[in-house]
Amino acid sequence: MGRGLVYTESEAVFLDERRRADLIFAYNHTPPGEADKRRSLLRAILGSVGERPALHPPFSAAFGSNVHIGDDFFGNVNLAFVDDVEIRIGHGVMTAPSVTLTTTGHPVHPARRVDFARFSEPIVIEDKVWIGSNVVVLPGVRIGYGSVIGAGSVVAKDVPPMVVAVGTPCRVLRDITDDDLTTRTSAADR
Repeated sequence: MGRGLVYTESEAVFLDERRRADLIFAYNHTPPGEADKRRSLLRAILGSVGERPALHPPFSAAFGSNVHIGDDFFGNVNLAFVDDVEIRIGHGVMTAPSVTLTTTGHPVHPARRVDFARFSEPIVIEDKVWIGSNVVVLPGVRIGYGSVIGAGSVVAKDVPPMVVAVGTPCRVLRDITDDDLTTRTSAADR
């Protein structure tokens, strides 16, 4: 599985004990005021969790146990992890509503999709990345440090560090520069 080869549902059944469906259901139905319970559930669901995570329900995951998030992670509503293999998310990463991170795809020819045949490749999202609403990140992608992925993009190839990338398929639009430090003012600047 970890090498990107095609495998079937029958071949993957040994992984069922790593699925966290009941815990994900509990997390998604925990009242907002029970922050300690949410943090505890998140640590039980995910492979590893950094400090100060914020993950707004609902979210979904194929396993949950293959997801690793760093410190100061912010995941908005409807985040979907298709984590048949690892998804590694760095520190200070933010995702907008309805982002899908899918490590898994299916063969193009229908004869190869018997028994839900699929392939999986890990996803890596480096530190300080911002992913806009309705973005889909496909198997095997690495998004570099500090980059921004524009809303509605489909990321099928690696994105280098410190760029703005947008579109379907996602392409680099421009570099992020020091000029971007002054494009919007904060309330403290007014």
